[in-house]
Amino acid sequence: MKSPVVKRSIVVAGHKTSVSLEDAFWKGLKDIAIARNMTLSDLVASIDTGRHQGNLSSAIRLFVLEHYRSQGDGHSGVGGGGTAPGTGDLVAAGAAA
Repeated sequence: MKSPVVKRSIVVAGHKTSVSLEDAFWKGLKDIAIARNMTLSDLVASIDTGRHQGNLSSAIRLFVLEHYRSQGDGHSGVGGGGTAPGTGDLVAAGAAA
């Protein structure tokens, strides 16, 4: 099942911008922000600061993918079992890449 792309406005470093991500990536990003006790805007700002190329949406997808890949030992603090709820498509897409 394909996850619909959702475009949302978010304030990053004091500037409003639009980011388009699939639902699974929004869910994963929110779960990571909660686990790190950060706001979604602060987490996205840190991702934006750390990217060297590509667009922000791609940088966020790669960040979320890497986060859940690093949790592959089955001891994830977010969602248990190594993946967050709602990220099954994300994990499957990452495994195929």
